[in-house]
Amino acid sequence: MSHDTEEMDVIDHKDNDSGDVTMKVDDDIAMTMNGQLDARCENGDNPTPGPAVIHEHEPQDRDEFRAEGTFRYTIIAVSKLKEAQLSDSYMIRGLPWKIMAMPRLTQSGDKSGQQRALGFFLQCNSESECSSWSCSAQAHLKLIKQNKNEDPFVRKITHLFFNKENDWGFANFMTIQDMTDVEKGFYNSKEDTVTLEVTVFSEAPHGINWDSKKHTGYVGLRNQGATCYMNSLLQTLFFTNKLRKAVYLMPTESDDSSKSVPLALQRVFYELQTSDKPVGTKKLTKSFGWETVDSFMQHDVQELSRVLLDNVEEKMKGTCVEGTIANLFSGQTLSYIKCKNVDYVSSKTETFYDIQLNVKSKKSVIESFNEYVAVETMDGVNKYDAGQHGLQDAEKGVKFVSFPPVLHLQLMRYQYDPIQDCNVKINDRYEFPEMLDLNKYLEVPEGVPANYQLHAVLVHSGDNHGGHYVVYIQPKGDGKWCRFDDDVVSRCTKKEAINNNFGGSDDEMMRACTSAYMLVYLRHSCIKEALMALTQEDIAETLVERLTKERVIEAQKRKERSEAHLYQTVHIVTEDALYMHQGHDLFDIDKVHFRSFRVCKQSTLSEFIELLASSVGYSVKHIRPWPFAARNNQTFRPMVLDIESVLQKTITDLSDQDNPWIVFLETLGPERQILNLPSFDKDTDVLMFFKRYDPRTKSISFCGHTYLSISQKVYQILPILCERGGFPQGTDLILYEEVKPNLLERIEDYSNCLENTLDELMDGDIIVFQKDDPDLETYECPTAKDYFR
Repeated sequence: MSHDTEEMDVIDHKDNDSGDVTMKVDDDIAMTMNGQLDARCENGDNPTPGPAVIHEHEPQDRDEFRAEGTFRYTIIAVSKLKEAQLSDSYMIRGLPWKIMAMPRLTQSGDKSGQQRALGFFLQCNSESECSSWSCSAQAHLKLIKQNKNEDPFVRKITHLFFNKENDWGFANFMTIQDMTDVEKGFYNSKEDTVTLEVTVFSEAPHGINWDSKKHTGYVGLRNQGATCYMNSLLQTLFFTNKLRKAVYLMPTESDDSSKSVPLALQRVFYELQTSDKPVGTKKLTKSFGWETVDSFMQHDVQELSRVLLDNVEEKMKGTCVEGTIANLFSGQTLSYIKCKNVDYVSSKTETFYDIQLNVKSKKSVIESFNEYVAVETMDGVNKYDAGQHGLQDAEKGVKFVSFPPVLHLQLMRYQYDPIQDCNVKINDRYEFPEMLDLNKYLEVPEGVPANYQLHAVLVHSGDNHGGHYVVYIQPKGDGKWCRFDDDVVSRCTKKEAINNNFGGSDDEMMRACTSAYMLVYLRHSCIKEALMALTQEDIAETLVERLTKERVIEAQKRKERSEAHLYQTVHIVTEDALYMHQGHDLFDIDKVHFRSFRVCKQSTLSEFIELLASSVGYSVKHIRPWPFAARNNQTFRPMVLDIESVLQKTITDLSDQDNPWIVFLETLGPERQILNLPSFDKDTDVLMFFKRYDPRTKSISFCGHTYLSISQKVYQILPILCERGGFPQGTDLILYEEVKPNLLERIEDYSNCLENTLDELMDGDIIVFQKDDPDLETYECPTAKDYFR
């Protein structure tokens, strides 16, 4: 049907993986920002909803997730139109679409002044509060003739709708004067109405709850930044079912989960087959040795394909699936040079896994194959050196010996341009058939015809500097195509999959920068085998167990991360962890062995003590927590908790939100002949720790802790120290107070009480002692003070 169409100059929409969007439009297109009208109405009022009249060919019970839809809106009292008006919502791809019409004042063409015009826009998902959604669509905006047999006035748009640009159209679709001219056939003068119609062709939306599994039976792959090209290739390999089955059977039980490419590929395939949500690929790219930054760089698809298949092929050696890669993807060519005047031929048979076809100056795949096998004449200054025959006129060429069951065709869309001194993309129209007959290119016919059916079309939109990759696949080879766009999978037509990706189209509805760069064909005789049905039973049981455990662990980690703000870590230190420490304070935080607990911040101290008692195997009466605290003198020592008064306080209050919270856990020693820990009076008692220094070995030995009365004389603790240090009672001892790092002060007067002897006596203070030996000066570090200096 021919349209009375007034076309836009340019609508160029380029979407690349960096998120950049470039648009060039003519002057009478308008767009909104954050849903605002941007002063399009004459009076600035908000649009008023009006009655939507559904096209008679669109059933009311239509599929709300369909890709295309047509709906109408009739403007009543159009000659007096003063306000913007909105139609009712019409659902396409699960999003609400509306027609928006409004009066506009525009400059007349003859510069005689302003004239009234109709602003006609298509609005999408305007009431959504989500800021991350987007939907690429094309649409025909039409002004309908009163005579149904006459063509409407049509203008076309292409736009990426998103939160800040949720409508697109024409500020001057047609002047009101022309629209209401009865002679032109749009205006119903009796009713004072005109009818607007929109036909929308929408891709599946991103950033909303699009259920790919529900709509297609398949799931997509999440994009890490610029990995859409990899996602396209992975989906292509996944839907080569015979390959997938062989991948599942690779022995990867002993493989390193972070470095094994075969295991990572198994994981991706398994999740694509069993998951209901988009699948991640970070573990796969990590197995390549890519760092995060590499995931934001586009790599070569052919190179990536070889990396994957080479790793898989190597892993399959010596197993029941050895040879799968070669049997599926490899063919052979015969390169030859044949002399014309003497009986001499030089030839070489080579194996290929894909075929690179020249696109430049070619119209189709067939033309490229014709060039591939074209015979080149070697004569004149280019004669062939035939050894003992000398220089000879010859013919040089390539013949195909065999074609594989799965044929990968790499279309050479990128070529070096010496003028620009860089690679440029060739967007010329290049056709490829759904059915491909390659029999005439074989040197000798094979046992079965070399007839192929198109299985997948890998497509690039953009230029050599960047862009976006998607793949179209008919998973079951039954003519039902799907579009795989990273995490979004949607049904599509054969035309969308094939014809729309030839490239080089003049139709603005098909962007010229979009074109196929790789094709996958399946040999007719091998389709059933290549696309064999797969079930859970085809996956090795050991692999299922391993991946299932991974899922459980990852789910637990996700839960922990999501609940991390509700919990804090408590590190427990017991006396056992202090005995090997040779430095200042009681332990080295980088070396000590903690027992760590993940505790709810709102747990009470009482609940926490019960947890500790259960974990260490003691009664609640046999343990006492002493939280560590940092002192002003750069030491880190335990401090007292008035347990009875704070039992109902929360951990987050007691820890002062320290995370982790480090606690010394005092336990009843097994050698003690008492039933419970001794009582502790925070006003009259002090918790004291002891260390013994041995100058002969230059070493420190931890000698435990005890409660002492602050009024106790220093000489009264000497028997305790002799016992703890392994000295006979009555042994002369030298005592030091460990004041701070690298500073010990000798205790001179043993007749004083502790309160007056130690500097600012506090819980957690440390006394270092040693035997008063007359031979001390013969040692390298005779005193503890020398040792800590």
